[in-house]
Amino acid sequence: MATLRERGRCTISDLALHLNVSDETIRRHVRALVDAGTLLRVHGAVALPLAQAEPPFSSRLSKRTEAKQRIGRAVAAEIRDGQTVMIDGGSTTAFVAEALLTRQSLTVVTNALEIARTLLGRQNHRVYLAGGEFRADIGAAVGPEALALIQQFRADVSILSIGGIDAEDGLMDFDLEEAGIARAMIARAGRTIVAADASKLGAKARVCVCDFDRIDTLVSDAPPTAAIEARLRSTGVTWINASAQEPLDRTSPDLAPLAG
Repeated sequence: MATLRERGRCTISDLALHLNVSDETIRRHVRALVDAGTLLRVHGAVALPLAQAEPPFSSRLSKRTEAKQRIGRAVAAEIRDGQTVMIDGGSTTAFVAEALLTRQSLTVVTNALEIARTLLGRQNHRVYLAGGEFRADIGAAVGPEALALIQQFRADVSILSIGGIDAEDGLMDFDLEEAGIARAMIARAGRTIVAADASKLGAKARVCVCDFDRIDTLVSDAPPTAAIEARLRSTGVTWINASAQEPLDRTSPDLAPLAG
């Protein structure tokens, strides 16, 4: 139940992987919870009834905020004024967007409402928001319409959130459509930066996004595991330690979130 409150809808295999039990164990418990009305079956997955569910994206925004602020500042330090930047939806990239208010005249392509809201009309940034199906659980648009907009641009940098980073399987995510957005942004950018807090290092997710050789920089608030560090070295990926960054000053007029 706690996993579903945090992540929204999950498949049986998602829950089995996260809780380290068999699919059959999850099915048995889910069956009883569905029969009791505590869970709902939705499109090949299970979810909390709306009355009990907290929007997962909103929930993630309130977790590990200081670490994500530091990561945001470290990523922003890699971006130059006037560049074209692609940013996918995620709680960490939402903090990157706040940090990008220290830059000027960016062209930003994103599929995330929170990121567009943060940057729109500020610091002379231009924002292109990908359309398609907007999903509350991820706070972003996915699908062919979103992909079509991304593919029209050639960006200097793509900035990606991620569900997990595994030494063997590379960069991973929990959602097939989100993974597709990330791959499209990688393909249309000259450089890719992955923003991942410490909880993602060594974590697995359901969908493989790409191997380490498709990214250029990993920004995190903790050192990678020995196995991940070896993969970073072998593929030439730069690791940036964000732990030395000061958290954002949200009282600053430029960095304070927009009202509403």
